[in-house]
Amino acid sequence: MLDYKETQDAARSLQLQVQSVEVSRADDLDRALSELTTGQVNALIVPAPNPVAYANRAQIARFAPRHRLPSMYGTRAFAEVGGLMAFGPSAADQWRRAATYVDKILKGAKPGDLPVGQPEKFELVINLKTAKALGLTIPPSLLQRADQVIE
Repeated sequence: MLDYKETQDAARSLQLQVQSVEVSRADDLDRALSELTTGQVNALIVPAPNPVAYANRAQIARFAPRHRLPSMYGTRAFAEVGGLMAFGPSAADQWRRAATYVDKILKGAKPGDLPVGQPEKFELVINLKTAKALGLTIPPSLLQRADQVIE
C-alpha cells in the first residue's frame, strides 16, 4: 500500500490523477484490464509484489503495448516478457541476503533477534523493443543508467 500512496503523492505534485484497479485473484485480472481501457488511462504502473500480477505478467505485458500504454513494473520479470520498464529491488540480491539470515539461524540465532533489512540493491531494466513498438525514444542518459537493456 505504501507504493500506492507514494505514487499518488508523486502524481499529485505533477498534477496527474491515479486510477487504482485492485487485483487480488486471477479472476479479477480481465475485469481490471478491461476497466483500464474504458477510462482516460495514459500509462500503467504495476508495483511489486502482487502474486497475481506476477503469475500473469506475460498477459499484462502484452496488454499495455496493445493499448498504447507505456508501462512501469516493480520487478524485472515484467520487462523480460515485454513490459516497457521495470525498477525495483534485485531479487537475486534479496535471495543472497536471505541466505545469510538462514545461515545465522542455523548457527543458533533467534529469528526474532535478527534485524529487518530493507532492499539494498535496485535494478532498472528497459525493453527497447517495446519502446520502439510504442513509438517512444528512451533518452541515452536513462539507457546508460539501466542495469539491463533488452533489444
